[in-house]
Amino acid sequence: MTMKRTELEKRKALAIANAQRSSGHRSRPAPADRKAQRAADRAAGLVPFAVKLPAALVAELNAHALRTGVPVGEAVAALLRSALASAAVGAGR
Repeated sequence: MTMKRTELEKRKALAIANAQRSSGHRSRPAPADRKAQRAADRAAGLVPFAVKLPAALVAELNAHALRTGVPVGEAVAALLRSALASAAVGAGR
């Protein structure tokens, strides 16, 4: 008995998925790793803070981080500190 092409493709996909599962391949980090990372971030006083920004501004932020050689989060923190300090000085006039 011959198999239909779709059935053959389904079996191939299942074989690949099973092979990945048995080899320990993970497309995402293990949940325990994320939990440990969150705990380390909290201990360091870091708080997740999501904002929606224009794509062009995000590209500028990424380019700035690459130029300065620091992670994006650190670059954003430094730029925010600088802008807030400038705003505080300007408000105190």
